Amino acid sequence: EKAHVQNVYEFLNSQTSVITTPSYGNPFAQLVDVHGYGTSNGHNNVVIMINGRKLNNVDNVPQLLASISPSSISRIEIIKSGGIVRYGDGANAGVINVTTKQTNETEVSFYTGAYNVFDGAFYTGYMGEKLSISANAEAYKTGGTRTINANGDKDASSIATGCVNLEYEATQDLNLRAGASFSRTDVIYGGTMTQAQYEANPSQLAGYTANLLFDTNSISLGATYDVSDNIRFKIDANNENKVSDYVPSYGSSNYDYNSVKTTLDYLGEAMALTFGYDAFYGDRKQNQNVMSKNNAAAFAMSEFYLGNHTIKAGYRYEKVSYEYEEAGKNLQQDDSLDGVELGYNYALDKEKSVFLNYAHSYQAPVVDMFFSTVYPGPVTSFNSFIKPMKADSVTLGYNHIKADNKLKVSIYYVSLNDEIYLYKNIGNPFDLGTNTNIDKSSKYGLD
Repeated sequence: EKAHVQNVYEFLNSQTSVITTPSYGNPFAQLVDVHGYGTSNGHNNVVIMINGRKLNNVDNVPQLLASISPSSISRIEIIKSGGIVRYGDGANAGVINVTTKQTNETEVSFYTGAYNVFDGAFYTGYMGEKLSISANAEAYKTGGTRTINANGDKDASSIATGCVNLEYEATQDLNLRAGASFSRTDVIYGGTMTQAQYEANPSQLAGYTANLLFDTNSISLGATYDVSDNIRFKIDANNENKVSDYVPSYGSSNYDYNSVKTTLDYLGEAMALTFGYDAFYGDRKQNQNVMSKNNAAAFAMSEFYLGNHTIKAGYRYEKVSYEYEEAGKNLQQDDSLDGVELGYNYALDKEKSVFLNYAHSYQAPVVDMFFSTVYPGPVTSFNSFIKPMKADSVTLGYNHIKADNKLKVSIYYVSLNDEIYLYKNIGNPFDLGTNTNIDKSSKYGLD
């Protein structure tokens, strides 16, 4: 309410140290950069969740954070250099958790502006003794700022989203929940222009354009059962279907994601334990090929509370399997990966604390990284499977949290093995590059 932002990206850029930038001009699926992993594929190194559902894709398409209306959000949690044990593949830079609200309020908002910009949104909720229901929707459009053809058409864009969530307290110990959401995106990309063209007239006609139609539909089911006062069992399952259609160049891509996560939690006065199983199955069908990325993991996390001292230790084992099917081809690759987290926190008083955290994390490549593209054409061909990236990070920090002010300072160092990067043949302007690995690299910084 205090931030007065129009979308989640604006909130992250203005209220946090997370950096987001439009993806080649797409304002709805922006590139996310945490801890200096960059805006090329840095979004693959941060796991983004909404109500326990992963927004990360099997390919290099950024997470669609624009599908979450700010009016529906109750909490955003940002975990830096941590989360690999609980959230798995890709949590090298950290995790962003978004939780939507369940309240009895109703809110309607809209705004309009230059370039035929209009946005309308609503949120409504009901909280009863046993049943809670919330619903929200948002529609945004802009007429565009740049001319894309000789007819004078503009680079217009629009998005429509909606979500319904319900919870039912079946018994004192059993909570059941379900949710459904959708988004419809239509983006026209303006072509590239030189700096001289931009300075002369940033709205002029320049270069190639494309139209992206991107539709998503998801459903989720979950249950929480309190076995006792200290033990809780939780299970969540999600299904998501997406269709991405680039006109006129690439044609359509069809995605089918299925995931399930179960945890058994013990919470005592002196310690907390979590044991879990996490699985994800994702397919992308594009033209005549099918690319699959499947993850299955088991993990355990422990925390010990010793007065002012808190100690954290966790381990995750994850197996990632790829399969590529095309006429006359059936290629497979399996990778076994280990995630480790060790942490120590000392509370100086109720407002101030210092902490030290170590994490061994990893990023299994997204499926786009196995292909290379050369224009004109475009001609896209399977390059090869590449190695997963592995990272060892150490973070030292200080927190001072008051009711009306929050100060967090940390320094970090990350040692990387087989960092994934895009190699481009500078001498060939039509070569979009081939992903490969750097043997050794490092990152360090101050937050």
